[in-house]
Amino acid sequence: MKRMTSLLMVIIMLVCLGGCTQQNQTESEESKKEVQNSEEKTEQQVTNTAFEEANKVLEEALAPLPEKNTNVKIAAIESTLANSFWQTMKTGYEDAAKEWGVSVDVMATDSETDTQGQLEIMNTLLAKDYKAIAVSPLTEQNLITGIVEANKNDVAVVAVGNGVNEQALKDANGHIAAFITSNFKAQGTLGAEYIIEKTEGKGKVAVIEGIPGATQSDARRDGAVEAFEAAGMEVLPVQTANFDRQTAYDLMSALIDANPEIVGVSCGNDIMALGVIEALKDKNMKEKVLVVGVDFIEEAKTSIEAGELDATVAMSPYLFGKAGLLSSLKAVQGHSFDEAIIWTPLSLVTPENITAMEGWR
Repeated sequence: MKRMTSLLMVIIMLVCLGGCTQQNQTESEESKKEVQNSEEKTEQQVTNTAFEEANKVLEEALAPLPEKNTNVKIAAIESTLANSFWQTMKTGYEDAAKEWGVSVDVMATDSETDTQGQLEIMNTLLAKDYKAIAVSPLTEQNLITGIVEANKNDVAVVAVGNGVNEQALKDANGHIAAFITSNFKAQGTLGAEYIIEKTEGKGKVAVIEGIPGATQSDARRDGAVEAFEAAGMEVLPVQTANFDRQTAYDLMSALIDANPEIVGVSCGNDIMALGVIEALKDKNMKEKVLVVGVDFIEEAKTSIEAGELDATVAMSPYLFGKAGLLSSLKAVQGHSFDEAIIWTPLSLVTPENITAMEGWR
């Protein structure tokens, strides 16, 4: 009887083990399927048609492309990495460096307004053995002395995204090899035109700029203001939020109290637009006011999908980084640039086309 009981217990244990093994195999297969699906989704995102076309256009603009595997050391200076736009741009630099067989060190300031800190970063880099430095100046003036010093030390300099005041640089006997940028004024215009279309050009609108004197900030502001005025809309005095979310929130709270009839707000970037949306929500006014931003950061994408942010203008920070790396290499290798200014593509993103933008970076 004891032997039978023992045998029965062994059989039960084997059945349980078999069941557990089968369950583990099933779970393992399900996990593999989930990973495979995730990988397939990632691959779909990477091969997004719009992004691939933009990448193709960029490489054509930069042709002939630089020689690979030269082990050259490149540096890049961005704005704060607290903004996902600059994080994606950093990835663009790093991925291009791997593909072209060189190294890149990407530095950034702690804030969008630390102009002196950005110059100090450049001066530190010039004491090292970098062959080229790609810079995204916080203003058109703050890196001029650093660029001049780089010229004296035969370190190539390219500007990426944000430009340098041409006359001031020339007066200082400095130069850059190339300028990789986007049509910032068109970005402001595109966002404003979306508001104009939705409101039929009627009502009072606000424009919130980033940092006065910064290339992209001034151009986006001017593009929006000019578009609104051309449509005959009443434009409130421009407000300055320094690309800061909380500042934009505070400004919008005051604006909507003083002007409850506002129908639209054009913001110089998505970070400020998200602050504006929070202020409008807290005032129970979001449904009455259209808000547009610029950059198409991930949080902006989520906000559009949630029905809050109405539109944004997408550049490709990833391609900015790639273009900065390739242009730096071309300059080091003695290539000449047919176009001193190389444009990167942009697109208006709305609830109607946001699914087609999956994979844009």
